[in-house]
Amino acid sequence: MLFNSAGDLVRVLAMAALAYLILIAVVRVSGKRTLAKMNAFDMVVTVALGSTLATILLNRQVALLEGVLALGALVALQFVTATASVRLRSVRRLVKAEPTLLLSDGRMLDEALRSQRVTPDEVRQAIRAQGTGAVEDVRAVVLETDGSFSVVPRSQYGSGSALDNVAKEQSPGR
Repeated sequence: MLFNSAGDLVRVLAMAALAYLILIAVVRVSGKRTLAKMNAFDMVVTVALGSTLATILLNRQVALLEGVLALGALVALQFVTATASVRLRSVRRLVKAEPTLLLSDGRMLDEALRSQRVTPDEVRQAIRAQGTGAVEDVRAVVLETDGSFSVVPRSQYGSGSALDNVAKEQSPGR
């Protein structure tokens, strides 16, 4: 009931050690992007890598080299997609979300909040976490592509060029 055979336990331990070393090597080769804050695309790849690793470890039908090929294919697909998204706007729009302006000039943008399923309390929490005590002291709050909030105080707004990739019709002072 606890295990089928001692051989199975040894196989899992050996596969775990080998697959772990291979996964570390694959992640190192794939670059920093694999470990960055995740957008939806990165999360899918990370879940797929974890699922593949689990299959390599626990499924006797999957040989180590087959698993390594699967891990390599996932990383290669991520690399190709990431490279294409840097070069082609259509691919970028397909795999990455756009940042969304949630607060402009101290005013909550109700339609943006609703469409992104964010409450005003969450925006205020992000403002407090940034160290600002008054909503009216904030020029912009942006929901980033990775789900984090960026808070831009009035005192640090400058030219507002950091908001260039946020929809022009929503940008404050534009």
